[in-house]
Amino acid sequence: MSTFATPVDDLAKGWSKIAAIATTVSMLGILAASSAAAQSWPQRNVRFILPFGAGSATDAAARMIGERVSVRWGRPVIVENRPGGDSLIAINAFVSANDDHVLLYASSATFLAHPYTQEKLSYDLERDLAPIARLTDTIVLVAVPASGPNKTLAEFVNAARNMPAKHNAAAASGLAEFTLDAFLKSEKLDARKIPYKDFVLAAPDLVEGRIQLLITSVPPVRAHAEAGKVRILATTNSRRSPHFSDIPTVAEAGYPGLTMQTTAGLYGPKSMPLELRRRIGAEVVAVLGDPAIAAKIAATGQDIRTGGPEELAETLRQQAVTTAAVAKILGMPKL
Repeated sequence: MSTFATPVDDLAKGWSKIAAIATTVSMLGILAASSAAAQSWPQRNVRFILPFGAGSATDAAARMIGERVSVRWGRPVIVENRPGGDSLIAINAFVSANDDHVLLYASSATFLAHPYTQEKLSYDLERDLAPIARLTDTIVLVAVPASGPNKTLAEFVNAARNMPAKHNAAAASGLAEFTLDAFLKSEKLDARKIPYKDFVLAAPDLVEGRIQLLITSVPPVRAHAEAGKVRILATTNSRRSPHFSDIPTVAEAGYPGLTMQTTAGLYGPKSMPLELRRRIGAEVVAVLGDPAIAAKIAATGQDIRTGGPEELAETLRQQAVTTAAVAKILGMPKL
């Protein structure tokens, strides 16, 4: 067989080189367009969609951040509260918009339990929510009535175990309630879980002793704790909060199964380029570096722990593993 190239071979090699050059030029064009889009964004008003009502800790943070970045962007940031429907109202509004000027500002607790509690989901977390920035960790407290005898989490567990059907417990809907269910089951506690259509009513019931254990964010119980009517036993966070440094974590209290970490983050649509997400994330995170803003957000019961798209994605992966462990205790497979 001849080792010399034929004209056909030369022609094929020529077309191959042309195709390679064309592919490179095309990719450079796409990258240039993506970079230009990142630099020119936003071209119109930006919307933050929240699955929480006005006045919540996440709502307060979103409004503070939105006010600051709107000055930098030269465009208004409009906060839209879409509570209800186990957060699906807000998520569906965000996904259906498919608009890089419509962003989702949500806690990871919003969607981590959905694969186990929702038979048919209208969205896919990895496919439809593109991480932009990790912003804050919500401080979640385990509280009891100050008028009661329990001064530690172990004392509550022993009391509930020794007096079956005499204790009521409650937790905010979503991941907190999911985790409470697993805790009661794993500790074999015969305590009745009380559901609340309006969770604001749970704290007064705790004060009056109508419920004996409450898992909640800081705002509902802060004033009652400061007035000496509510006793904080632990935080469900994986590490102590600098704002509650004297309060142990549930793991330190001897009940690691009650650990629940929730992270507030900002998400863009699936089509949003990584370069743009990094740019938006850096600008939003910069706002939280302002000591005045940081102090106000800390007052709402949130620890600032920031990061870009990659850090938020990794946080979700870690928290999904924890949620899967909780689901396993409850015997709940993914639906």
